[in-house]
Amino acid sequence: MKCFHCGKDELRADTTQYFCKLNGHYIIIENVPCEKCDFCGEIYFNVSVMEKIEKFLDEITDVSNEVIIADYNKAA
Repeated sequence: MKCFHCGKDELRADTTQYFCKLNGHYIIIENVPCEKCDFCGEIYFNVSVMEKIEKFLDEITDVSNEVIIADYNKAA
C-alpha cells in the first residue's frame, strides 16, 4: 500500500495512540495497531481496528471521567 500523504511505498506495521474528544471526554487508546509510513509518519488504521475502536467508544459514553486512557488490547 502506498502512503496517500507522500506517495511513498514505505508502510510498516506499528502501534500508536488513538486520541479523540467525545461528549466532553478526552479519550486516549494506547497500543492501537496501525500501518505507519516510514518516510512521513502518516498513520493508517484498517477497518477492523476502527470497528473495534468505535464499539469501545459506544460502550463508554456513560463514563464520568474527563480523561479516559485505555489499552487497545484490553479495551477493544
